[in-house]
Amino acid sequence: MNPRIILLILAFAMAAAARADEAPPKNAAGEVVLTFARATVGKAVPTWTEGDVTFALASPPQRSKAQGRVMFFPHLKTDRKGILNAMANEQAIPVKAEIKGGASSVTLVLWGTIGSNAWLEAHDKEGKLLDRAALPGTVPQRKDPADPVPSFELAVKAENIAYVLFAGAPNGGALVADEIRYVPAR
Repeated sequence: MNPRIILLILAFAMAAAARADEAPPKNAAGEVVLTFARATVGKAVPTWTEGDVTFALASPPQRSKAQGRVMFFPHLKTDRKGILNAMANEQAIPVKAEIKGGASSVTLVLWGTIGSNAWLEAHDKEGKLLDRAALPGTVPQRKDPADPVPSFELAVKAENIAYVLFAGAPNGGALVADEIRYVPAR
């Protein structure tokens, strides 16, 4: 193979690796935006770190001795993927997103399976509840089977948010966050 082509391939690979280690982008509102572009779909893991946010279950499973896990699932008919509780029979355990350095607001873009509820809570480092948001009913559903599953947003605001919790799916269901936006604490 031509040495120039090999060098070009190596340069592209190094540039891609450097981009993967860069800080997540900020939007016009100054929010850090996480979209899980590098996540592997379907592989359950105990924790996932994206930028300065670490995701895990908020507590160990109660009904089994299995290790609690989160995983990524594709948003049907789009190229997005999102994080969810991987424990099918322990959906009451929220996903915890711990934000290194804290935040003053957190917004999640979510979608869920039929019959799922959705709530989001902000907590300080001592675990005190700071703010809570929830849907008044179940998650929005498709109007037609050909439509993509609708997404919706939940947001919380408070000084010194150390972590957020989200949950609401019944056992066998899913509540998926495919974008997280937050304003870092000052």
